[in-house]
Amino acid sequence: MSMKKLLACLLALMMALALVACGGDTAGDDANVDDQSPAVEDDANTGAGAGTPLETMTFVEVPEYIVGSRWEFCGGFVNMVFIVSSMLSGACATPEFIMYMSHFLELEYGKDYFENADKVVDLSSRQRTIDKVITDCFEQIVYSINQPTGARNFQSVFWNISYYDQYYFESIFGDFYFPDGTKPSWPAVSWLQKRFMRWFNQERTKTVLTFPVETMALLTKDGDVIDKEYADFTAQMYSEGHSFFTYMSDNADSLASCCRLRNEIQDNGFSYTLGAGGVSTGSKSVLTININRCVQQATREGRSYVEYLDGIVDLVHKVQMAYNANLEDLLKKGMLPLFDAGYINIKRQYLTIGVNGIVEAAESLGMTISDNEEYATFVGNILGLVEHYNKKYRTKDLLFNCEMIPAENVGVKHARWDREDGYYVPRDCYNSYFYVVEDTNTDVIEKFRLHGRKYIEHLTGGSALHMNLDEHLSQPQYRQLLRVAAKEGCNYFTFNIPNTLCKDCGHIDKRFLKECPHCGSKNVDYLTRIIGYLKRVSNFSLDRQKEASRRFYAHVQK
Repeated sequence: MSMKKLLACLLALMMALALVACGGDTAGDDANVDDQSPAVEDDANTGAGAGTPLETMTFVEVPEYIVGSRWEFCGGFVNMVFIVSSMLSGACATPEFIMYMSHFLELEYGKDYFENADKVVDLSSRQRTIDKVITDCFEQIVYSINQPTGARNFQSVFWNISYYDQYYFESIFGDFYFPDGTKPSWPAVSWLQKRFMRWFNQERTKTVLTFPVETMALLTKDGDVIDKEYADFTAQMYSEGHSFFTYMSDNADSLASCCRLRNEIQDNGFSYTLGAGGVSTGSKSVLTININRCVQQATREGRSYVEYLDGIVDLVHKVQMAYNANLEDLLKKGMLPLFDAGYINIKRQYLTIGVNGIVEAAESLGMTISDNEEYATFVGNILGLVEHYNKKYRTKDLLFNCEMIPAENVGVKHARWDREDGYYVPRDCYNSYFYVVEDTNTDVIEKFRLHGRKYIEHLTGGSALHMNLDEHLSQPQYRQLLRVAAKEGCNYFTFNIPNTLCKDCGHIDKRFLKECPHCGSKNVDYLTRIIGYLKRVSNFSLDRQKEASRRFYAHVQK
């Protein structure tokens, strides 16, 4: 298939290289597992994407007047995401979505389109402005991708995007050129990503829109965000009730997307697996270790938990290498079209070692789950061991990382299996955090510290802090918490305030309420995150509904 045809039929030259395959994402971190092994779980054998080679597919040539237009971008982008997602079991992150959309808008309306957003450009009776044309494009893309698809068992595509502050954007795309020789315009991209965030926040008051999962990437220095404009804007969007993730780093060698994971851009061994910024990367396999079972089994046998885990971790790495060898064989035989087409670079894909049940393991040893030296040493011993083997088996063609998986389903399975086998199980769903989610004594600052550099330094595949609050804070309060996160080294987090959905009139309110402010009905449901993505609590699995009811939502005085 020619590059010209790829441009006309899918999106644009190079957009293909922006899509990320994310094994082990919220696309069901255990969507592909069976109930066989309670100690080690294969969460998401990536969907590396076996199937029909793309070059053998028949594409319809697009009329010349459409090529290079926003219509080509919108339709081609949606088609591309659906085609690629049909070959994946994980999520798809499109880190350059806003940047490319801005490029197509510039081609159609000029480089200063964002400065003339109120200009009428529609000669029909609708008399649409540039801004209305843009929001119509937003609607076309977002509502299309949120539809269920038969190729994914009638689930919608798990789609993720990123926003950047100016320093992050220039670090990653400063030397980037579009196929026509032009460079991205930061003022245009900045305006467009802010416009999308505001639009999406308001759109979520009209209907339940789970995707995209959004991540704001901010560069930090000396305990604060460098780009003060974007720090203030991020805090403002949180205060207006928007639900998105923030990723912070003191260098632009990695970037996060989706719900927790980091992508490496430089070769320093640090990588969020789920994409957005680390172009054409992701995780090709996630194999998760049940830490609670391993630690308790070591105690049963009278052995050190580090000694016991050493053998388990080594074995898991060997299994991952065997999986990788099989993947390489499939690639040589032309059975992985997404790799062949350049959507994913196999040399930038990670073999991910997942961990679950760390909190429960520490509790089984009688430890207090708080920011204390005993607990910090315990976490460091376990995650440091995994990192040791990640480095031992790493080669220039074989990359490993370690991730605290979200465990939407695995957390429940591990608890059930361990209880059946007589292990200590303090709750029906294992935590996906370094603190106890139902604990009322761990305050907001300590949670940032528990997900700070002291605890996450070995988590090269990432983790996410979900700061559960009972109401939205003010802009200055959120701005201060961004400073706290930067100071503590908490690099990936979101604020989770349940939204209220009235079952009678359908009204959606960004606040956590007991009755509908529109019709007064007490027949309400709530929108919150299972772990990564926003959905109705009533649509959680029964086990996850029980877990959600136990969550503690902290109150912060304004």
